Amino acid sequence: MKRILKYFGMTMGILILVLIAIGLYIGANDIPTYEIEKIEFAAVTTPEALERGKKLTTMLCANCHMNKSTGKLTGTRMLDAPPEFGEIYSQNITQDENAGIGNWTDAELLYLLRTGIKKDGQYSPPYMAKLPVMADEDLNAIIAFLRSDDPLVNPDPTPDTPSKPSFLTKMLSRLEWKPLPMPVKSISLPDSTNTIAVGKYLAHNLDCFSCHSADFKTNNFLQPELSEGYFAGGNKPLDFEGRVKLTANLTPDDETGIGKWTKEQFILAVKYGQIEGEPALSYPMMPYTQLTEKEAGAIYEYLQTLDPVKNKVERSLY
Repeated sequence: MKRILKYFGMTMGILILVLIAIGLYIGANDIPTYEIEKIEFAAVTTPEALERGKKLTTMLCANCHMNKSTGKLTGTRMLDAPPEFGEIYSQNITQDENAGIGNWTDAELLYLLRTGIKKDGQYSPPYMAKLPVMADEDLNAIIAFLRSDDPLVNPDPTPDTPSKPSFLTKMLSRLEWKPLPMPVKSISLPDSTNTIAVGKYLAHNLDCFSCHSADFKTNNFLQPELSEGYFAGGNKPLDFEGRVKLTANLTPDDETGIGKWTKEQFILAVKYGQIEGEPALSYPMMPYTQLTEKEAGAIYEYLQTLDPVKNKVERSLY
């Protein structure tokens, strides 16, 4: 018996030492890097693409990359990032060749947006949105806009502030979070006459599901419907003061979701930030004024097809 206890103690001691060594290695090293797949892509610029690209960039990128001091997408401290991820800064994505993305190719930008791998091979953790299921046409529009002469993306030399990822972020980036695969087939926009398909596309690619599911750490970006608590709310994003702002249940549950909401009420809340004459939204959820009423209504129509989930979420009013 003593021999068994001795061997057990030795085994546990070795295991603890191995775990300590792994922890020290993760803590001492940066986010991992990966081999870059070379792809061919050059954005096609048309007036329609630039208009669509500005709309998508404003809704998807500006919220994190807009710097109030410069008035451009030069990056800033992401005070609304979960503190357990560390001290996170968004990067300069203006056309400056040194501080921004002026020396990135269109293919490198596309690869980053699809996979999360930067041009130097380093992985970008999930606090940078990935767009693995966005239509090729929309990604083309975003990249075309980033190359445009719009004031938001004109070259600006404001230097990046490096993020300081926490041990948790480094560990998850090695064990759980992985780069996403490049699509093997082209991805088309949904049929514009299929309202529910359009709503689903927007709900996924405007990152609505990411905030309105259970937790950022359990979101599934390749198959959003498999995210834990899909659209049932309760996630805990932060405002600029670090206060938790619980996300609403958007399933059609009559008591705790939007089952009793009309389409008109939903559009009023999402597009104009109002509900019954009162403010409906507060940061980090802001009115999506760029959406047309038809697009906001399509999101509502899609949400109404989901299974109702009874999950009462207290509204964060401060």
